[in-house]
Amino acid sequence: MPTETATPGDEQELQPLSLRFPSSPHGAQLARRHAVRWLEERGHPLASDVSCAVALVVGELAANAVQHGRVPGREFGLRLALDPVAGLLRVEVADAASAKPLPTAAPSSCPEGESGRGLLLVDALAERWGSASRRPVGKTVWAELRLDASTPSRLPCLTDVTRSAW
Repeated sequence: MPTETATPGDEQELQPLSLRFPSSPHGAQLARRHAVRWLEERGHPLASDVSCAVALVVGELAANAVQHGRVPGREFGLRLALDPVAGLLRVEVADAASAKPLPTAAPSSCPEGESGRGLLLVDALAERWGSASRRPVGKTVWAELRLDASTPSRLPCLTDVTRSAW
């Protein structure tokens, strides 16, 4: 079960969302669902391009945290923060693994390969993205997405999967 650390208040709409999830495929799925629901509560409907882009980016970053950043007994974190002035949503996914090098660029992958396209997708959907070490251990991979119409239109959306989970 995710653990929420967001503080409710009068400016709840601008309060960042901060949750922790089990480092498992189910945890990654829950992270994506919570991100989409949080955006919906802030006026971005499930089928909107912004919601679909966020679902894909959160899904990819959370899946990477589970697959490549998993430390037994440790959770991964998801943080979402709106910057209405800049028109951006910042997505951060933090894990406890620090042994692997931080991602610095989307890898080029073999077209026939079964994996390796996740960061290419993040790179295509985000205004910018990167990673940072965490102290004492771990890393955070982040992406900033536009909240306006400049998001690529008609993204493949996961709304059917998302709706069925509520």
